[in-house]
Amino acid sequence: MKWGTHFDLANKEDRIEELEKTMEAPDFWDDMEKATKISQDLKYLKDTVERFNNLKAERDELLEMIDIYDAEGDLSELPEFEKSFKEFEEDFNNLKTETLLSGEYDSENAILTLHAGAGGTESCDWASMLLRMYQRYAEKKGFSVEMLDFLEGDEAGYKSVTLQINGEHAYGFLKSEHGVHRLVRISPFNAAGKRQTSFVSCDVIPDIEKDIDIEVKDEEIRVDTYRSSGAGGQHINKTSSAIRITHFETGIVVTCQNERSQLQNKHKAMQMLKAKLLMIREEEERKKQAGIRGDEKEIGWGSQIRSYVLQPYTMVKDHRTNFEIGNAQSVLDGNLDPFINAYLSWISGQ
Repeated sequence: MKWGTHFDLANKEDRIEELEKTMEAPDFWDDMEKATKISQDLKYLKDTVERFNNLKAERDELLEMIDIYDAEGDLSELPEFEKSFKEFEEDFNNLKTETLLSGEYDSENAILTLHAGAGGTESCDWASMLLRMYQRYAEKKGFSVEMLDFLEGDEAGYKSVTLQINGEHAYGFLKSEHGVHRLVRISPFNAAGKRQTSFVSCDVIPDIEKDIDIEVKDEEIRVDTYRSSGAGGQHINKTSSAIRITHFETGIVVTCQNERSQLQNKHKAMQMLKAKLLMIREEEERKKQAGIRGDEKEIGWGSQIRSYVLQPYTMVKDHRTNFEIGNAQSVLDGNLDPFINAYLSWISGQ
């Protein structure tokens, strides 16, 4: 197979040429929203092709180094070669993974919500650890993070927290995190030093800015206002600008307190509700199709997608793909790419 076939390089280059011609039209910027989307698509395609060409150059350099080692028999620089190869392999796998992000909403920003499970302070602390993990992951990827809503635990951590993670294909990457995350460790809150198991559910939806074709009638929901709980001085404490929307039929609850006004918070919360309802509708449609994976797990407290074990040994294991890493701290520091790569390969059947 030619290098570049897997990455669909020829079609990407054709698409770049096509978009560049489109942007030359005199009325291109008349539709600002459409023009901005095309500009973003073009930039992403160009960046992807550039990354591929850089990888190809690195591969050629590594092959040349191998030929030199074979000819001269000098292995003194082998450690440096192994380091370069490991970096190349990581970059290659990350780019390969991006080719699997072909879902309709994969290019969107992501809204990620953590809910502490049973276990009180333990689970709230686990939620704060996961919050830090996703913040670190976003930082490594060059994504930006906004906290849309949070409810602090009674003693530590968070009972719930909602983040908006902004970046190219943020939802495509983070959709793998949807499910229940289990922690096993020696409890820092237990004087007896016993092992404790905690659970936190993670919900991930795309941040769809365009109007979603789902009707939500007033009688189907309850809208509550409450005071924002974050920093912001006296104004934020006096004004009930935060919004909570409850959808009766599904039991979905969405909250937002990040925006400047009650109206903006309500609009954002309604978009989140519609996105959740859209995900439910599309999941029901997928289940009707013959090709759905038979071993797909229901999301529930008894069926965690990933376990993080800190005692008596360290390991993080994804129960869907069976991929595991012994360095649990690395994962908690945001090293999620290996798990995301394994998940995307798993769902694509590769």
